[in-house]
Amino acid sequence: MGISIHNVSKSFGSFHAIDQVSLECQTGKLVALLGPSGSGKSTLLRIIAGLEQPDEGSVYLIGRDATYRPVQERQIGFVFQHYALFKHRTVRQNIAFALELRKVTKQRIANRVDELIDLVQLQGMGDRYPSQLSGGQRQRVALARALAVEPQVLLLDEPFGALDAKVRKDLRAWLRKLHHDVNVTTVFVTHDQEEAMEVADEIVVMNRGRVEQVGTPSEIYDKPATPFVMSFIGPVNILPGSSGVVASGNRSRIQSSDRVFLRPHDVAIYHEPIDHAVPANIHRIIHLGREIQVELSLVSGEPMDVYLSRQDFDRLNLIPQQRVYIQPKQVKVFSEYDLVGAST
Repeated sequence: MGISIHNVSKSFGSFHAIDQVSLECQTGKLVALLGPSGSGKSTLLRIIAGLEQPDEGSVYLIGRDATYRPVQERQIGFVFQHYALFKHRTVRQNIAFALELRKVTKQRIANRVDELIDLVQLQGMGDRYPSQLSGGQRQRVALARALAVEPQVLLLDEPFGALDAKVRKDLRAWLRKLHHDVNVTTVFVTHDQEEAMEVADEIVVMNRGRVEQVGTPSEIYDKPATPFVMSFIGPVNILPGSSGVVASGNRSRIQSSDRVFLRPHDVAIYHEPIDHAVPANIHRIIHLGREIQVELSLVSGEPMDVYLSRQDFDRLNLIPQQRVYIQPKQVKVFSEYDLVGAST
């Protein structure tokens, strides 16, 4: 097992940053720690790195107890959000820094640096300084520097958070390919659901210092274990059990205190009433490019969003103020007990 975390807790004064977290990250996997600000994901990453000590619990790296092992003995590479490059050193010198500290021979350093410059696709930029690079290029240098010592575990804390949307999108695909090439156990922190879904083999959803769910991107999205996971991962409509919105084939009894969670993509719209369809009124139609967002409200007053493909929208010929009938394809129902548990 690449990383094993057993019942780890960490508090800062009265604030419980990590609360009895246990987690297994398989060797060679790319794992995302995903959650809102204050959920504990960066603190957990720093505990794995040895930059913070847990109040209780243990951390194993590649089968060895690393709970109290110094950072320099953990065989990890760490990449920070803001690069932390040496401004007075060139790209080559930044990448070589950790190898120089280990007193590796000059020839081996030169060979390793050349190899990493090729790996992160910065050919011809070895003699530039960080100020002469774009944000995306500086982040690639930071990754190359972390990989220079051939770590067994690579940790990335919001690696693309300081970059604009277009650069982040490009670097996601690049990071996925880089991970495939180097095949090192990697954990990265993000609050961006799309980033986690696109890049990670496995996602760890965190909330208030605890792990809500661990699974593949499809498992997290299609089979959310808690109300928090479903509301945090992707868009969702949350309706009272009294709304009458129930998916066809899922006619189980729903209590008025329950909450019905419904993805905007999982709704069919009809012009005429059909079995189990619920009437609604269209308020606004928003063109988002590849899809159309239809804002409507049920006759009971609850607002809803529905996402349609352009083809379905053109076929339905919808207009504002129109009365329609909606039928969910699938819903997730959480009881009052589940909702209370999610908020404590």
